[in-house]
Amino acid sequence: MEEKQENIQLEHQEIERNKQRLPLCLLANDIFSPSNVGSFFRIADALGVEKIYLSGITPQPPNAKIRKTARSTEKVVPYLYQPDALEIIDTLKKDGYKIVALEITSISINIHDFKCSPSDKICLVVGAENTGVHPNILERADSTIHIPMLGQNSSMNVANACAIAVYELGKQFIGL
Repeated sequence: MEEKQENIQLEHQEIERNKQRLPLCLLANDIFSPSNVGSFFRIADALGVEKIYLSGITPQPPNAKIRKTARSTEKVVPYLYQPDALEIIDTLKKDGYKIVALEITSISINIHDFKCSPSDKICLVVGAENTGVHPNILERADSTIHIPMLGQNSSMNVANACAIAVYELGKQFIGL
């Protein structure tokens, strides 16, 4: 009979880390909640996002609420604040990035049907908690994707949606 191994939680220092960065960045535009911004940093660190762009009214470090939620990841994930999201998008497009908005629209595609290759560079755009991705940004996006909803509500918290989308895109890059 095979002996059952003890299933114990590992301490942070015991976990083997792969510090790989994906060709994936985030653009967070007009995010109101510093806690959501902190979550973006934590998601980016955990899932290998190369950089976060903050724009519009989105709060930026240093900020006590961001720091608390980010758990110090705002110190290790590169970020840039620029007021105008469209300027960020134009620069990223010149650098070869595909702009992918995360929003439910009349032409958005199910995230499971979105395809990218490991050689692609993607900027995932997330928008305001209440109003979503701004129409001017949607016009500039190369693709718009959504997460299929099974319940009554048609949306979820922007940080939760971001985590799902980054994970799904990461699976295409490196098979997360």
